[in-house]
Amino acid sequence: MNADQPPTSARSNWRLAGIVSRLRSALPCRESLAAHPWLKPVAHRLLDRQLWRAQHEAVARGVAIGIFWAFAVPVAQFALATLNCVWWRANIPVAAGMTLATNPFTIGFWLWLAYRLGSLVLDAPPPVALADGAGVMAWLGSFGAPAMLGMGIFALCGALTGYLVVKLAWRVRVGVKRWRRQNTARTAATPPAG
Repeated sequence: MNADQPPTSARSNWRLAGIVSRLRSALPCRESLAAHPWLKPVAHRLLDRQLWRAQHEAVARGVAIGIFWAFAVPVAQFALATLNCVWWRANIPVAAGMTLATNPFTIGFWLWLAYRLGSLVLDAPPPVALADGAGVMAWLGSFGAPAMLGMGIFALCGALTGYLVVKLAWRVRVGVKRWRRQNTARTAATPPAG
């Protein structure tokens, strides 16, 4: 290894820091969102620090809202999640990030999985090949209803699961910190042997 090169872990940390800084510079800040013409009516609410802080309840709500809107609607997920974050006092960046669970690269997989789940719940027969002239209603009856039901189930169950996982992870993190602090205090209070 070259003496000028940092160790592997330091290089990976440096790369991660570079990725994080590029991501932060690409994302809009609170002030730029509040200055957007479409958001002027709610700009005063968007500037609330509670909506941007990493407080455990706000983060858990942000995860739930983001996952819900990721699966509930195919478009305008970010805008709907942001509006719900203002209403429910949830973390906006977390909710926006969670809406990316369904994106142009993964939506096909999620729709297929939702169709399978919806068909299972509805006990729907296998779809028949639709004629060329079949309309939207025929397609919805054959494929759409099970897929929409499946996406609804993903939205509700995913939001609930995401909320509970964040709350549990936060509680475990606090418990570990408390245990370490107590263990360190016990070790410091114990007189040396000998």
